Amino acid sequence: MASSLNFILFLSLTLFASIARTAFSEFDDPGGDAPHDEINKWCDTVPHPKSCKYFMARTPGVFEPKQKSDFRRMIVEAALDRAMAAQGHLWMWGEKCANHSERAAWADCIRLYSHTIIQLNYTLYGLTSNSSFTDFDAQTWLSSSLTNLDTCMSGSRDMNVTSFIWPHVAYNVSDLISNGLAVNEGLIDEFVNTTTSNSTNSTNYPSWVSHHERRLMKVSRRLAALNAMFVVSKDRSSPYRTVQSAIDAAARSRIRGRKVIHVRRGVYKENIYVGPYNNDIMLVGDGMRYTIITSSRSARSGYTTYSSATAGIDGLRFMARDITFQNAAGPEMGQAVALRSSSDLSVFYKCAFLGYQDTLFVHSQRQFYKMCYIFGTIDLIFGNAAVVFQSCMIYARVPVLGQANVITAQGRVDPNQNTGIVMHGCRIMADQDLSRKIRTVTTYLGRPWQQYSRTIIMRSYMGPLVNGAGWMPWKSSGYLSTLYYAEFGNFGPGARLHNRVRWPGYHIITRPNAVRQFSVERFIAGRKWLPETGVPFSPGV
Repeated sequence: MASSLNFILFLSLTLFASIARTAFSEFDDPGGDAPHDEINKWCDTVPHPKSCKYFMARTPGVFEPKQKSDFRRMIVEAALDRAMAAQGHLWMWGEKCANHSERAAWADCIRLYSHTIIQLNYTLYGLTSNSSFTDFDAQTWLSSSLTNLDTCMSGSRDMNVTSFIWPHVAYNVSDLISNGLAVNEGLIDEFVNTTTSNSTNSTNYPSWVSHHERRLMKVSRRLAALNAMFVVSKDRSSPYRTVQSAIDAAARSRIRGRKVIHVRRGVYKENIYVGPYNNDIMLVGDGMRYTIITSSRSARSGYTTYSSATAGIDGLRFMARDITFQNAAGPEMGQAVALRSSSDLSVFYKCAFLGYQDTLFVHSQRQFYKMCYIFGTIDLIFGNAAVVFQSCMIYARVPVLGQANVITAQGRVDPNQNTGIVMHGCRIMADQDLSRKIRTVTTYLGRPWQQYSRTIIMRSYMGPLVNGAGWMPWKSSGYLSTLYYAEFGNFGPGARLHNRVRWPGYHIITRPNAVRQFSVERFIAGRKWLPETGVPFSPGV
């Protein structure tokens, strides 16, 4: 409890200091001296030196960094200052929203900038006060911070109000975070190798998983439900009739550690949201076929892709098992997300995700999916998390007439983000309706949503629905040399490689060592937090 109180105090003081010293103009004069030449030399080593030099000179208490770690902390402080400035201006600008589109994009950006500020504060706290913090954590949180800003822009484009929003949220925050990612990349230690062993039965449990909690994912669904502190039911046998009411009650409770919510069988027509401070939530359903949370928000009905989600998850360490998340908007309604996860260290076990375009939004942070079922059409799995899918069943459906199916659309915007989509031991197939139309509907493995898009598919089955080229360009060929797409050890009629694309960024891999960096163990540091949560996983390739 003491460490939690210390962090809250640190967070409050940091936010107060940031607000107090931040002006609301793009280039505000601090009235101080220019930074020393030594700082300029450091800034010459990062991707955006101009922004670095300008804002380092205007960050209070600036000093000459003695080593790279000092420089990293200064960059994070500068990014936090600018993020606070942008959010402050954006709050004031909200009064000028003239229509639904502007308000929708504005609401997204307010939430996303809040999350960026939280991530930057996590990073700064870790750099200065947290002995268990790792450079890998910093890369995850900085990556998430940058993804939030890009999502703000995407929502503005969804609503066609970019010119209204962007001048009031830019503030060079993206440049500064990108600089931080580059510096931190050079500092990442080999903790994945030094804190793990060759045994899959490691007892190096994360501190946030108690002995009682470790059993919840391991035991049967029925026994897991019996451990629930909150029960949701469609009848009057429980005080909670909606999933959201139980989530809110869990947030208000003083329960320490895992808060288990049993969602009894039934169809729950609602949108749910787990906020950024509502941590350690676990939803337990009565099975994918029996417990369903569903809604029908979509781009065509006036929502951004981000806000269309039936379930939006931001709290840390979220877990779900034996439950279905559905967006029932239909294929004609455009982007319509079933679940959006921005939860760091989140686990989904034996869950289903049903939708059409943009079914599963793996937005950011470290995520793991095991034995899940995912149904959709175009970009059915998309986002910029560091995410691994193991033993999952991925079903393409019948899209809008003339539209192709695309299994993944990964959104890495910076070469130093430690993000990507990894599929390991999965099955990519056509659902029953599409299986009768394979010859008339083209299905691709993925397309590059952003410049540094990264997707790896290994040891997976690919049905005959997969087009021989495998991968589809995104509107233009500008990203084909900067993306990273790879296939290793796949099989099935759709896995034949002789007609695959010949892009510079596409790789056919034949040696296990070449994909080991994308294993659960290394890509999401899975041995550090997945062991003995009860979810089965394979650490290697």
